[in-house]
This record gives sequence, structure tokens and C-alpha cells, in this order.
Amino acid sequence: MKKEELVHLHLLLAQLKKYCEENGLECSFEKYNELGISPFQVHRSKEEHKQAILILGTELASLTMRNHLTRR
Repeated sequence: MKKEELVHLHLLLAQLKKYCEENGLECSFEKYNELGISPFQVHRSKEEHKQAILILGTELASLTMRNHLTRR
């Protein structure tokens, strides 16, 4: 994937994170926040954006699984 595409994906996932936080969903984005990277920091390396995507994606998936399991 090109860096531009990774930054775009990072932005989309960050928007999902913001939605979860604004709507009071039980979410913890500690690992992502510890990275200290924003999708708007386009000067950061491709690898840093890739790491942010993986961590943010994992945290969003965990949130989805917790919500799915509690609805059963």
C-alpha cells in the first residue's frame, strides 16, 4: 500500500474512534493514544502510520466484539 493510502485509512479509522468516543461507547484507545500520531501528521513515516492503523484497528475490533458479546 502506498503511504497516501495508509494515511487515508488511518484518517477513516480515526473518525470511527472519534464516533465511538462521542457516543459514549465503552472504548479504550490507550495504546493508540500512546503512539502520539495523528492521521494529519503526513510527515510521519509510512511505518508509523501502518503501526497506528494496526493498533487502532485492533482496538476497534475489540470494542465491536465486546459489544457483540454483551448483546447476546
